[in-house]
Amino acid sequence: MSDQYKSREERRKALSQTSKTKNKKPNKPERGSLFKRILFILVSIGLIGLIAGGVTFAVIAAGAPKLDEKKLKDSYSSTIYDKEGNEISEVGAQKRTYISYNDIPKKLEEAVLATEDARFYEHSGVDVIRLGGAVVANVTQGFGSQGGSTITQQVIKNSFFTHEKTITRKIQELWLAFQLEQKYSKHEILEMYLNKIYYHPQYYGVGKAAEGFYGKELKDLELHEAAMLAGIPQSPTNFDPRKNPESAEKRRNIVLNLMVKQGFITEQEAEEAKKVPVQSTVVPEREKSNPYSAYVEQVIEEVKDKTDIDASSAGAKIYTTIDTDAQKYVEELLNGSEIGYPDDNFQAGVTLIDTETGEIRAIGGGRNQNVGDFNYAIDTRRQPGSTIKPVLDYGPAIEYLKWSTYEQIKDEPYTYSNGVKINNFDRGYKGQMSIRDALAQSRNIPALKAMQEVGVDKARDFASGLGIPLEEEIPEAYSIGGFDTGVSPLHMAGAFAAFGNNGIYTEPHAVTKVVLSDGTEIDLSPEPETAMSDYTAYMTTDMMISVVEEGTGTAARVPGVTVAGKTGTTNFSEEDKARYNVPAGGAKDSWFVGYTPEYSAAVWTGYMKNDEKMHLTKTDQQLAKKIFKEVISEVSSGDGKDFKKPNSVVKITVEDGSNPPKLASKFTPDSKKISEYFVKGTEPTKVSEQYKRLAKPSGFKVDYDQTSNQITLSWDYKDDLKDAVSFEISQSVDDGPAQVINNTKDTSMVIPNAVAGSTYKFYVTAVSDDDGSNRSDSAAAVLKVPEAVIEEPVEPEEPPAEEPGEDPGEGELPPLEELPGEGELPPGEEPPADGDDEGDDDGEGQPGEGENPEEPSTPIVPVPPTNPPGNGNGNNGNGNGNGGNDDGDGSSDGD
Repeated sequence: MSDQYKSREERRKALSQTSKTKNKKPNKPERGSLFKRILFILVSIGLIGLIAGGVTFAVIAAGAPKLDEKKLKDSYSSTIYDKEGNEISEVGAQKRTYISYNDIPKKLEEAVLATEDARFYEHSGVDVIRLGGAVVANVTQGFGSQGGSTITQQVIKNSFFTHEKTITRKIQELWLAFQLEQKYSKHEILEMYLNKIYYHPQYYGVGKAAEGFYGKELKDLELHEAAMLAGIPQSPTNFDPRKNPESAEKRRNIVLNLMVKQGFITEQEAEEAKKVPVQSTVVPEREKSNPYSAYVEQVIEEVKDKTDIDASSAGAKIYTTIDTDAQKYVEELLNGSEIGYPDDNFQAGVTLIDTETGEIRAIGGGRNQNVGDFNYAIDTRRQPGSTIKPVLDYGPAIEYLKWSTYEQIKDEPYTYSNGVKINNFDRGYKGQMSIRDALAQSRNIPALKAMQEVGVDKARDFASGLGIPLEEEIPEAYSIGGFDTGVSPLHMAGAFAAFGNNGIYTEPHAVTKVVLSDGTEIDLSPEPETAMSDYTAYMTTDMMISVVEEGTGTAARVPGVTVAGKTGTTNFSEEDKARYNVPAGGAKDSWFVGYTPEYSAAVWTGYMKNDEKMHLTKTDQQLAKKIFKEVISEVSSGDGKDFKKPNSVVKITVEDGSNPPKLASKFTPDSKKISEYFVKGTEPTKVSEQYKRLAKPSGFKVDYDQTSNQITLSWDYKDDLKDAVSFEISQSVDDGPAQVINNTKDTSMVIPNAVAGSTYKFYVTAVSDDDGSNRSDSAAAVLKVPEAVIEEPVEPEEPPAEEPGEDPGEGELPPLEELPGEGELPPGEEPPADGDDEGDDDGEGQPGEGENPEEPSTPIVPVPPTNPPGNGNGNNGNGNGNGGNDDGDGSSDGD
């Protein structure tokens, strides 16, 4: 029994164990174990990456150039070439004043360190903290978005590398910076840096900059001047205290704040320095100009902006787009007496570029300029006035709305969207007009309406695509040139060139390529971009041709050259008018921007400072157009090349005043026919019914007076139409060709010296005074002039034998026989009274004196209405001296 129990007990235990095994859940892996695995993987990847990165760094660093003390301390001038490859200038080392560390005043060193490298004396060539911030920015915003370079790295960069932002160049720069720190002291490195940095086309290094800007040595600099010199190198053009005093002052104050932050100066010292006007201690430029100075300055700055290469020390070959003949002419024109400038303070800026390529051919930086002076062609920022209308208003309307050049728009009292009133320059209104006329006459209200129709945002995008610098949001006042910041002649020439280049915009540029001392070639030619449709470019161009041919720009016309362009003036505020005693009509700026198929040019004129009597008179306002005309006349080939119409544009003759546009009918007066351009597919198809064919004259009568031998024509015409027409008189003699003999406003005409026996056919046609092609049917009549009466001598007859009882009285003659002859009158017979009808065509049956003539059977034969053919000259007589008018008006067109 015990065995049996034991067996059962064992079975229960076995069964229980089996059940537990089935119900038991699988064990979970421990969390610590998983974390360790992930950590191991990450560490492994990190180590692999570190090793790979180290190997990559080592390989790239090995390719870095060797430290060369000559390159670190010496500078190499660069050579500049014209568009033909001829050397025109050399820039570089001769414009330096070398200084040692001991020459650097403490406040200047502190200003530079606070601005460029606050931990300069703490790092070993690379600022890890600053570099880390730059890495984060480059990852989140794209490589090259932020720099982390120390002063040491900048010395390396300026001495050994081009300035393209690549990882390879950055690694080599870091490696050489470490090496430089090992080989040279901090003072030596700072000395290298301050002698290499670029300030100005004529100032390289801080020593030369102090002399050039302030006329003093470094030791004599004041705090505000030291801060300014520390702030300029980040953007030498924008922070130039002569050219851009407002931007320069803001930059100087930022440097002063950084010096306070680093503990170099106190708040009070900074505030005292900020009170000094930035231009108050800047001295005038001393060095005289040369024929290429304005252009060379642009070349240096363009190379710096696009490559960060300092042309003064790179030892590079710089190939430019300058046309030296054009450059010399522009300089001579600005500094000569040909234009007739009002005074020495009057300034002008000129930019000449190739319409197709955007290459800058000449730069007129200003009148009586010194090297480094303010460049009015490049650096000026002035309101563009009405020159902006093709760019912000009508160009966008054609591009986005497909407006025709005929698009009707009403010039009327109007306000901006905010309710502020907008005025035209003449304070008047022209009513309904085409956008072509609105642009040619420079009307402001239609321009604003065009921008509003397009939308401000689209208009802004269109202008930005043409290189016009604009804020993210612009007010409607920009539609008529009321800019806050302004534009330069370079901006405007580039924008207008796109209209002349089928809508293709190429950024204006002075440099095509740079070849470095090691043979590296850098292509700087910008890529062309499609800024608008070809129909927009052509139609806007044609509208601007009208500006020059018949609008506000006629003074810019160049004989034999197709010129398109736009004028622009800006006005003083009411406050400034009172402050500067500006008379009525005085202007602040005057522009002309225009182009041909070959060249585009923008000319700005005005005064740098609008002090007393420094405003543009009406005469002065014409000088921009005159300068443009002289420049284009000088450089144009004169081949008569025109702008080519694209297939996307059609030219249609419409009836002026129709809205929407309608095709001109055959009765539309010539004065009401106008040919305009339409985007293909949008042209009108309906014909205008405004004008009908003229009614023909009525009551046409032809009378013949035998006494005076004159033919009198008379007719009637509707009184309400009579003033709008003239009457063309034609005649045919003896079935000859009809010829125009007169054009008259009268409703009658006398023809003397009628030819006896001839048959005259007369036609009178009403012709519109507005449109010679609108002619009525002709009223017609025929007149047969009677033959002349020929008196023949009568032979006396022998008296017959007297019959008894017949005895004629004394002196009494026997009766005469009636003389034969068609149309002849018996002797002593009076002709019909003036106004009576003539006799029958056979001339018989003339009534006796005092009798009422019988109604002639066919005195005037009506001819079916027809327009007799004209003779083409309107000046043929009828053979007796009674020709038509002498000016040829009224010739028939054969209808």
